[in-house]
Amino acid sequence: MAFFFLSVFFTFFDTSLFFEFNLFFLSKSSFDMVIYVDWMSCIFVSFVLYISSLIFNYSKEYMSEELFLKRFVFLMVMFVVSMVMLIMSMNLVSMLLGWDGLGLVSYALVIYYQNVKSFNAGMLTALSNRIGDAAILMAIALMFDGVGSSNFLFFNFQDPMMVLVMIFLVLASITKSAQIPFSSWLPAAMAAPTPVSSLVHSSTLVTAGVYLLIRLSDLLSSNTMNILLYLSLFTMFMAGLSANFEWDLKKIIALSTLSQLGLMVSVLCLGGTGLAFFHLLTHALFKALLFMCAGSIIHNVGDVQDIRSMGGLAKVLPFTCMCMGVSNFALCGVPFMAGFYSKDLIAEFLSMSVSGWVIYTIFYVSIGLTASYSMRLSYYIFFGDFNTSVLSSMAEKNNSSMNKSMLGLIFFVIAMGSLFSWAFLYTPYFTFLPQGLKIMTCLMILTGVILGREIYKVEFFYKSTKLYKLKMFISGMWNLPVLSTLGMVVIFLFLGKKFLKDFDLGWFEYYGKTGLNDFLIWLSVNFQIYSFSNLKIYLLLFLLFLLLILIIM
Repeated sequence: MAFFFLSVFFTFFDTSLFFEFNLFFLSKSSFDMVIYVDWMSCIFVSFVLYISSLIFNYSKEYMSEELFLKRFVFLMVMFVVSMVMLIMSMNLVSMLLGWDGLGLVSYALVIYYQNVKSFNAGMLTALSNRIGDAAILMAIALMFDGVGSSNFLFFNFQDPMMVLVMIFLVLASITKSAQIPFSSWLPAAMAAPTPVSSLVHSSTLVTAGVYLLIRLSDLLSSNTMNILLYLSLFTMFMAGLSANFEWDLKKIIALSTLSQLGLMVSVLCLGGTGLAFFHLLTHALFKALLFMCAGSIIHNVGDVQDIRSMGGLAKVLPFTCMCMGVSNFALCGVPFMAGFYSKDLIAEFLSMSVSGWVIYTIFYVSIGLTASYSMRLSYYIFFGDFNTSVLSSMAEKNNSSMNKSMLGLIFFVIAMGSLFSWAFLYTPYFTFLPQGLKIMTCLMILTGVILGREIYKVEFFYKSTKLYKLKMFISGMWNLPVLSTLGMVVIFLFLGKKFLKDFDLGWFEYYGKTGLNDFLIWLSVNFQIYSFSNLKIYLLLFLLFLLLILIIM
């Protein structure tokens, strides 16, 4: 609450604080710790702390049977601290501490349930994010070489060296925010416990990349923006399409996160930095609630995540289903929910900014797909037949800490969009559009709802064997996991085996440790003979000495 009111203060007085601590000088380079406090960083920190506090409360019941609960809580606290450090830092070195902290702790949390699937998912998450970490390290090295400091707020990025720095920083951002071609790690990270997913996918790890882009937006060139725009639009479209063919509840919500990240980056590339940040905050609220509801449902149906094994839960878990329905409405952009205020404004802003029909079509189809998978998910979970195991007993506890946490978010999911648009958008967005384009957003949402219902009702598309390859292509995220991870892993595993067998255990072994050891043993055995004071050896050495003198003379 303190950070929230501080943010309101900074907004109304148009103020920001800049703290710079010089740690030490080395050669010509200055190592500084920079803390930048403005309305944006304060409100983001307040959202992160509020959502994480509710998730800690939620975990108390969800992880109640966990033996090492203290370890889990410490990891989550480290995660939140890393995110706060990243938000407050405006220096690449201090930002890297938070950035790397997020990557390291996310690996520890993804592999929390120790099985093969979790280990693979954790490794995929860690290695995908390491690309971004390496890019930031390269950017730091180039900035120290070029300007002698890693503080990027005051530098001119038109310099060729700084252009290269900017490319590295954009690469780091798209790895963390899982844009194409680094999208495959985000659904894989669902192997983590549900409270972790709720924190990671709402306000921390995946939004770190978008936040860095928001901070750098004034410095990006138009060419970089155009490339990013197409990458984010295709990410948005691919995730929305894949979610309509997915059966795993948590993966559907993860693909939904991917789609919304694409939405944020695309509007950022068109110049709507404030809108991207607005949607980032509203998305944090309804996505955290959506994951909490999903966790509650999974918890109640006996740890089953397949939505085909659910159904008719609205009668059994009314409060959870009500919360999930509200967060789904906010996700779709149904009027007067939190998501509507940011999403509708983004859609209208895009209609005014873009003249290309390709960008326009992909964007609006993706909005329709969001409504489609949300409606499909609702049908499978809330209505229909009760497909859950007959032995499972479900009942909602009145004073459950999980329900209290969900209750703490639901008011903000409904009201925060209008509150934010009144209080923080002090420069109003004026959109002037013809009537057809004005109602386009609502029309696409309605079309998506009808499409979702049809997909639920018509089983032909799922059961048809003729369309099997197309279904596998769409649900497999356009083969991105194969291309970016599984395909690459096979090559490196093969090379690793080859190097181990032919070099490490082959030539290097022969000419290295073992060969040298054998040669030294042979040498010591043979030289040992000369220490035996044998007359024949002395005579032989004397003859060799004479022969050598004759040759020289």
